Amino acid sequence: MNTCKVTTAALALASTPVWALDPASVDLAGFRFVPTLEVSESYDDNYRGLHRDEKSSWITGINPEFVLIAETRNSGYRLRYEPDHKIYHSDSDATNTDHHLVLDSVMEFTSRQRLKWQLAYHRMEETVNTESREENDKYSSKIARLVYGFGAQSARNQLELGANYEQRRYHNSGDLNASEERDSTELRSTWFHRLGGRTRALAELRYADHSYVQRNSIKDNQETALLLGATWDATAKTEGTVRVGLQNKEFDSDVYDDYTRPTWEVGVAYKPRTYSIFRLDTRQAFDEGDDGASAIHNWTTRLGWEHAWTSRIRSEFDVRYSEFDYKGIAREDEFLSYGLGLTYSPMRWIDVTLAYRWSDNDSSEFDENYRRNVYMLSLALSL
Repeated sequence: MNTCKVTTAALALASTPVWALDPASVDLAGFRFVPTLEVSESYDDNYRGLHRDEKSSWITGINPEFVLIAETRNSGYRLRYEPDHKIYHSDSDATNTDHHLVLDSVMEFTSRQRLKWQLAYHRMEETVNTESREENDKYSSKIARLVYGFGAQSARNQLELGANYEQRRYHNSGDLNASEERDSTELRSTWFHRLGGRTRALAELRYADHSYVQRNSIKDNQETALLLGATWDATAKTEGTVRVGLQNKEFDSDVYDDYTRPTWEVGVAYKPRTYSIFRLDTRQAFDEGDDGASAIHNWTTRLGWEHAWTSRIRSEFDVRYSEFDYKGIAREDEFLSYGLGLTYSPMRWIDVTLAYRWSDNDSSEFDENYRRNVYMLSLALSL
């Protein structure tokens, strides 16, 4: 199993396009009901991500989404359910259905106090970089998030306090992936200071505890991070957030070394024209380990371009480069991927997309090297 997952759904590219399908809603017992449907046909020439004896297949995707929205004077609620069914015509064992159920809310008690919360359940399967070459990685994730904000939007200083809990469980045969099951609790405190206009400096302190379910696991660890940076909203032609700091990862067991490294998170959008957007996202941090590693030091950079050629035709392109340093074992990976897509929207409620993605994983572990091509044609429909 590898944190570097590139599924068929990723052909839509990582970021949400600015000119995406604009679905209408219907009234349902006082709720706004927004249904959408995407159907796709794709060809994946290496859906298991293998160095040798690659497996290819035509894949039919059926991906409806159902959203219920309720709004009051000071709060909003949204319930979303999204099943994503993929039929692998050459391998029935790879066929699977992902399920995503999310309930989230934004509440504004006063002009100085806000609360955001989310409850989510995800049941997913992966076909690439799996623990077994013959079986999908099958796992579920239960998530609870809470963010409390204090300070008026126009105030010079603001404070955000956040908490996140995730329970990850695997559903493979036997004990496959049992060592990766864990409960993670994360706490965050962020102070914002307005520098002027729409620009704010920030200081953020994070703490995370990762507790593994398997008895006598030596992977239990705690993370702390201190980051400084800035965020700005639609200043001139750019908007974004920059966080730079130091991350420390300490293990309960003496078997693994502790690690301290610089960390950063950067997300910037540049809009030279109203119909063209460039996006840069880069991150360096320690992630939880797998494949026998205590942790994975991950450096990922992605550059994307979204452009509307006419009112009905738009394109997307992105390129991503990642380096993965597997701590505790002798393995290093370099991952390179690019994707492009062309979308035609004859009407507000129809999108037709033709997309392609190429991926290459260059690993010091011989059997972890692979190349992959995915071609896809999709049709998205809404009310």
